[in-house]
Amino acid sequence: MRNLLAITDFSVKEIDELISVALDIEKHPKKYQEKCKHKKLATLFFEPSTRTRLSFESAMLSLGGSVLGFSDANSSSSSKGESLSDTIRVVSCYSDIIAMRHPKEGAPLVASKVSSVPIINAGDGGHNHPTQTLTDLLTIKKEKGRLDNFTIGFCGDLKFGRTVHSLIQALSRYTGIKIVLISPEELKLPDYVKKDVLEKNNMEYVETESLEKAMPELDILYMTRVQQERFFNEQDYLRLRDSYILDVEKLKNAKKDLNILHPLPRVNEISVEVDQDSRACYFKQVENGRLIRMALILKMLEDK
Repeated sequence: MRNLLAITDFSVKEIDELISVALDIEKHPKKYQEKCKHKKLATLFFEPSTRTRLSFESAMLSLGGSVLGFSDANSSSSSKGESLSDTIRVVSCYSDIIAMRHPKEGAPLVASKVSSVPIINAGDGGHNHPTQTLTDLLTIKKEKGRLDNFTIGFCGDLKFGRTVHSLIQALSRYTGIKIVLISPEELKLPDYVKKDVLEKNNMEYVETESLEKAMPELDILYMTRVQQERFFNEQDYLRLRDSYILDVEKLKNAKKDLNILHPLPRVNEISVEVDQDSRACYFKQVENGRLIRMALILKMLEDK
């Protein structure tokens, strides 16, 4: 039985296969509409989510399966003090596969040790978000036609951004990738990610506080929001939240074939006027997320 706790749980070959299946689903949706008939996905979201939870639910329903679960920890028995392990043991009796989001790093690992069905990590604190990474990889593949030899800039909250950490980890296994880290000093990429991922894999990277200076060399720009829920100090959040706002003016020096990605939700870090730019890919990512999660659910149920 397979679990997906971090993107490194799958090999590059397996990721490429998932992308191929997702592309086939996009071309031939009817072929897949009953692949998960009589199968049940449990979505256990101990932390708020719109896109990820609905994406999983839409994916399972598109495969002919059904969905159960909760979108608020306060509506589950955890609000009464039930342990995570007990919750997982119970829910795995009702379902064939579980997608879970939790505010505590490592919670999906705890769940995987007691579950009798596959666990998919749908985000754990500031740690990992592997299905968003699969979504990002599918989007890059569709837009660039490749997953190697490009320069990608990560902009905004690189300290707490689990989507950034997961995608950097994934890209470390491909060749010819240069990473530009764009953030204020307080939100720089953690040293352990630089040491254990970038430097360990001899990846070329630079750090800068200027989005404008970095823009001309970027093939891909990955924007992130400054996450209020990750801050211990509200004053720090208020001071930094508007550090980087992407607008039409900042795109004047960008490449014509730049791709702008964002895991969403957006607050104000991308101006709505950018939505009309052909280089904006963040709403394409949403649809790609459903496709790749369909492919993932199929693979994990087959492996089970």
